[in-house]
Amino acid sequence: MTAQTDTPGSVTAVYKVSGMSCGHCEGAVSGEISELPGVSSVKAVASTGEVTVVTAAALDEEAVRAAVDEAGFELVGRV
Repeated sequence: MTAQTDTPGSVTAVYKVSGMSCGHCEGAVSGEISELPGVSSVKAVASTGEVTVVTAAALDEEAVRAAVDEAGFELVGRV
């Protein structure tokens, strides 16, 4: 469970989300997570269940969990 720093001042975290099966699922999860403060990009991949999030600072995992829940999916945890 480590965060990678891409550019100065940004943090990249990869989360595992269960239940995504299509592009619509990817969009729902990405849309909810992108509304969290400090998020600059989100990429969800249904085939792997992985969601890559780039932020200004590390996110609270419970905030990410709430966003994923709101989209109708389950956050398994960080990769």
